[in-house]
Amino acid sequence: MTINCKGHLIDLEIPKVMGILNVTPNSFFDGGKYKNESEILSQVEKMLSDGATFIDVGAYSSKPNAEFVSESEEIDRIVPVIDLILNRFPDAFLSIDTFRSEVAKIAIENGAAIINDVSAGKLDDKMFETVAKYNVPYIMMHMRGTPQTMQTMTEYEDIVKEMLFYFSERVSMARSFGINDLIIDTGFGFAKTLAQNYEVLRKLELFQMLDLPILTGVSRKSMIYKLLENSPAEALNGTTVLNTIALTKGAKILRVHDVKEAFEAIQIWNQFVD
Repeated sequence: MTINCKGHLIDLEIPKVMGILNVTPNSFFDGGKYKNESEILSQVEKMLSDGATFIDVGAYSSKPNAEFVSESEEIDRIVPVIDLILNRFPDAFLSIDTFRSEVAKIAIENGAAIINDVSAGKLDDKMFETVAKYNVPYIMMHMRGTPQTMQTMTEYEDIVKEMLFYFSERVSMARSFGINDLIIDTGFGFAKTLAQNYEVLRKLELFQMLDLPILTGVSRKSMIYKLLENSPAEALNGTTVLNTIALTKGAKILRVHDVKEAFEAIQIWNQFVD
């Protein structure tokens, strides 16, 4: 199971880590933390040295009830960061967390390697066309509505069955545009209650029937800290536990704030199953 990033085949048989770099002032865990070039480069260097294969850069927070950010502001935030990182780390594989095709287009033209879309193309009908044109890997996540409305859209008869249908439809449409490298993200925390998040995790192996790499993003999310009655800052241990469970159920990419701990979880899991 491989994906092609800028001419390099990345083998996902051994799971990989995607480090999160939010350049927004309002992300739920690290919003506003990286305010200048030095802080951004220091964090990227740390994530790469700790074992990250990918760096996921986001300029529009997708947390519940996130504030609206204009397309022009998102572009103005993200392009200088892409340029900054690739100037210092030219071999880095940057994933861009956006649901807007124009942001995706400009990011790829500036050197981004992957597009990570929380809406799976549902919030911009030009996204599939753009990704296909530039022939980059595409992460499609399950979500209902928008970041502003998703938490009101948690009614399901059978959440996993409905998600599998959703991915089958979105994958089929993406393939019709000629998108080759697809990755699915079950969208923990997006249009799901705490109980629903754990139901999806419990049945995560069922998503392997789609025959696509599975990305898991549970890092410091409310499904951990609300259950444990603590805070995002105290949710690292819980994150590692859930990442390890996800690995046993077929996850191929762990999207995390804390790269070192996720990389170590993969090393231990790989030794265990080898």
